[in-house]
Amino acid sequence: MLHYNPHLSVDCVLLGFDGEELKVLLVQRNPSDEEGEYNDMKLPGRLIFEDEELDDAASSVLLELTGIKQAYLRQFKTFGSISRTSNPRDVRWLEDAVKLKIGRLITVAYMSLIKITGRLNTLSPDYSAGWKSLLDLPQLAFDHNQIILEAQKEIQHMAQLDPTILFELLPAKFTALQLRRLYEQVYGRQLDVRNFHKKIMTMPYVVPLDEFETNVSHRAARFYKFDKKRMIKG
Repeated sequence: MLHYNPHLSVDCVLLGFDGEELKVLLVQRNPSDEEGEYNDMKLPGRLIFEDEELDDAASSVLLELTGIKQAYLRQFKTFGSISRTSNPRDVRWLEDAVKLKIGRLITVAYMSLIKITGRLNTLSPDYSAGWKSLLDLPQLAFDHNQIILEAQKEIQHMAQLDPTILFELLPAKFTALQLRRLYEQVYGRQLDVRNFHKKIMTMPYVVPLDEFETNVSHRAARFYKFDKKRMIKG
């Protein structure tokens, strides 16, 4: 029989880009009663089992939500403030869910960059999941708003060290506008269009294609692709 550790959990910040905005995948807490007291949102995550590795727990959360078996998950920060469980409402919900007494609860946060494509493969019937804009987040359970804020700082740091990680968020073919908007979303500021196009020209791993947008009311934009081999050679 599997037993939860009542003091340790994992939470996953799954970031995606829809061509316009950076978004985070949230799940809905099920109501514990007919009045729907807990009908709000949180990051996907759970308590770990006593005999379970942290990475395995985070991977299982991602698999259950998206059906992705081998996605890159980066452990980026641990949250252990005593105020994490200061809200009786949050503690009551978790105790109802796992049938355990919850005291101080430490969570290890993971982050993954995934493409927003198609329909989510939500395997668990216990909750619904959906993408929410980072610019318009509701008040979430526990300290999950703070965890997401720290994840945003982490992706900025990662992109400064290796800008090519951002291509994990883009479709196989993308426009210069999509790439620029992604940069603007990550760094939180508008970029000059001409300067950004010049910047693209200095990226040997961004390859222009002989393909253009179709069925658009504006001038059709050229598509580009990310060539990882050129990045490695460079």
